[in-house]
Amino acid sequence: MGWHGHLRIDYRRDGERCIALDRHHGPLRVLQRLYPEGPGICHHVLVHPPGGIVGGDVLELDAMLAEGAHAVLTTPGATRFYRSAGETARQRVSFELAAGARLEWLPMETIAHRACLADNSLSLRLAPGAEAIAWDLLALGLPAAGEAFDAGRYAQRCELPGVWLDAGVVAGDDRVLLDGPCGFAGHRVLGTLFCAAGGAGFDAARRTALVEAAREVIDADALAATAGVTSPHAPVVVARVLGDRVEPAMALAVKLRAAWRRVLWGLEPNPPRIWRT
Repeated sequence: MGWHGHLRIDYRRDGERCIALDRHHGPLRVLQRLYPEGPGICHHVLVHPPGGIVGGDVLELDAMLAEGAHAVLTTPGATRFYRSAGETARQRVSFELAAGARLEWLPMETIAHRACLADNSLSLRLAPGAEAIAWDLLALGLPAAGEAFDAGRYAQRCELPGVWLDAGVVAGDDRVLLDGPCGFAGHRVLGTLFCAAGGAGFDAARRTALVEAAREVIDADALAATAGVTSPHAPVVVARVLGDRVEPAMALAVKLRAAWRRVLWGLEPNPPRIWRT
């Protein structure tokens, strides 16, 4: 029997303060609310005490952000999908944002170990006027430790239901995808970052500003040759990066988040405190 962890968080405004009520079942919970930017922005660290996800485990996060709430969520370390004996490990993250809510979903990297069987999904439903910044950084195997991702299966799905869907499956024996020039091209780290707006999406000026801000960051980065940004349509702007190690890709993601934060909300980066420990 695998672990089944479920966490629900409800964010709402209480005067000038963004507060959160949470309920958990199993090994998934949040640490104390933090307010490094003042009472209007709630920072949370999502904790999974077992430290990894194995076949048969199911982890689920459901969060609701009421009108005017602003939440920043991260994790203290990597999410690890370990080798499976035959069952699939699943993680499902779902957010629903009311009008005027703001979300930043900024977990540390996900590591798909050799021979894992994993499904990882992220879904955001945004009401008109809601906005979000989110990322997913995937590392296949542990190349520095001599562990290649040469067996197993990792399925990933990021979506704004009815608006945008990014889904794919990486199999350890798919050499065309892993090593081909139209796939990972021999790299083993993939970062996907996006910012999104509910309703009709970003107006032309903000959309252009988001793309140009990301291009400026990417052009100055050491990973410029394997990174890019696009806006498939008005509600979403997407940036991607390929790399050989997590740290440079994460560093670029942090800079992109900072640039988008300034464009969207006029806010300074204020990275979560746990990133500095």
